[in-house]
Amino acid sequence: MDFSFTEEQSMLRDTVASYLADTYTFEQRRAVVGKEPGWNPGVWKAFAEELGILGAPFSEELGGLGGGPIENMIVMEELGKALVVEPYLPTVVIGGGFLKHSGHGQAADLIGEIIAGTAVYAFAYAEPKGRYNLAAVSTSAKKDGDGYVINGQKAVVVGGPWATHLIVTARTGGGEREQQGISAFIVPTDAQGVSTRDYPTVDGGRASEVTFENVRVGAEALLGPEGQGFPLIERVVDEAVVATCGEALGVLRRLHEGTLEYTKQRKQFGAPISSFQVLQHRMVDMFINVEQSISMTYMATIKLGDDAERAKAASAAKVQIGKACRFVGQNAIQLHGGMGMTEEMAIGHYFKRATLIESAFGNTDHHLARYEFLSLGQAA
Repeated sequence: MDFSFTEEQSMLRDTVASYLADTYTFEQRRAVVGKEPGWNPGVWKAFAEELGILGAPFSEELGGLGGGPIENMIVMEELGKALVVEPYLPTVVIGGGFLKHSGHGQAADLIGEIIAGTAVYAFAYAEPKGRYNLAAVSTSAKKDGDGYVINGQKAVVVGGPWATHLIVTARTGGGEREQQGISAFIVPTDAQGVSTRDYPTVDGGRASEVTFENVRVGAEALLGPEGQGFPLIERVVDEAVVATCGEALGVLRRLHEGTLEYTKQRKQFGAPISSFQVLQHRMVDMFINVEQSISMTYMATIKLGDDAERAKAASAAKVQIGKACRFVGQNAIQLHGGMGMTEEMAIGHYFKRATLIESAFGNTDHHLARYEFLSLGQAA
């Protein structure tokens, strides 16, 4: 299978990498995440107007670059290398994914707002008792005339403090953990009845706990057929999982490269610790984990267009990424010693991001069980 990138895709990577190298250094990032609002709207504006990357996965008819999952992966990997906190994943991958795949009547206009950088989305799907089950939805959306009234609570809405719109999963029918009866809605964050509790996350991002109290939305807020939103939700989350794996590649590369460079400089007994054979073995194991992660992520990205293989490929990649984030991250910290966890060193921040990536959209155990379930289902 051909894993080589086209000239346009290579140019996209170079453009993003060059911009971030100039404007998103580690110290500049620390300054941004250490104060309110926790992100840089100027960077987001540049993503839209100077780089045009907010349109990377959208067709040219919609004003995008004509790309797809591969372009998302490329952008996400470069964002991972720089530990970018700006909400590309929830806005472009998830928000844009719901709009592209739902057949929404206003999709073209709403995607145009994403590409222009004027609309920022967050995904409100997780609930306090839901664990990683996408069908564990108790938030309700009851029919009211031509619209709906939403009540419930969502937990850990990543990027919520910066969002102008939320993609909300809510139950319009069925039991609490049934896949049937789940719908997805677009809800403006300034809608009456929406309240948030915002907080910083351990990796430098921001998230919200969101409460919906008699929030009224029109019929146009519904994404896809009422009560039949689970396949759409699962598809978009699979795309988000694979895009997150793309981000992880950037994080893992920096963890390995930074550790390799440090061991060449750090000396013990008059010699660089990189000359010690036992540490060489460990760094080779780190390298192997990174390379395996690259291969699995590339394969999963290619298979996103295959409905029969998409879910298995996404979970398989997430299992490998989860194992690599833990192994490479922990070894990077161990080889740096205690200073690896200080705020002044970048390596600790990459480790924190790798730790959260391991649990994003389901941890390693969850996706291993899901892969087994899907494999048994196909075998049957």
